[in-house]
Amino acid sequence: MAPNEDIRWFRKPRRSILGLELAGEVERIGKDVKRFNIGDNVFAFTGKLFGAYAEYTCLPEDGVYMPADCIMALKPSNLTYEEAAASPTRGTLALHFLKNGNIQNGQKVLIYGASGGVGTFAVQIAKHFGAKVTGVCSTSNLELVKSLEPMK
Repeated sequence: MAPNEDIRWFRKPRRSILGLELAGEVERIGKDVKRFNIGDNVFAFTGKLFGAYAEYTCLPEDGVYMPADCIMALKPSNLTYEEAAASPTRGTLALHFLKNGNIQNGQKVLIYGASGGVGTFAVQIAKHFGAKVTGVCSTSNLELVKSLEPMK
């Protein structure tokens, strides 16, 4: 390397505002938006769009290539903004793959890694879909998985 040559592999981020998970209130909507209204409480995973650490961000209504792109939903009223903002990455991954598997009421579902970040959500979401869930985990995490009541 020549003495005056700078190190070029350190580049600034593609997006100057980082962050993948957020929760907040819809401030404005585009003319074609159908799923959300001004004032709706939402939570989102911004995916490759980043920008969640900003005070305001603009997201598409429907992230069609999840998990790479953004996904946004109405925030459940029983969750705080902090709780909602903590759930999108793992929760939406679990939801995405369970939907891809077309999980139906009464089906048997095996969740391998049921004590992990995605697995704990997968157990609960599969139960919500009416599936009969079996969770697989290490013995050190058995009580955690039992507390999720996969077979109820």
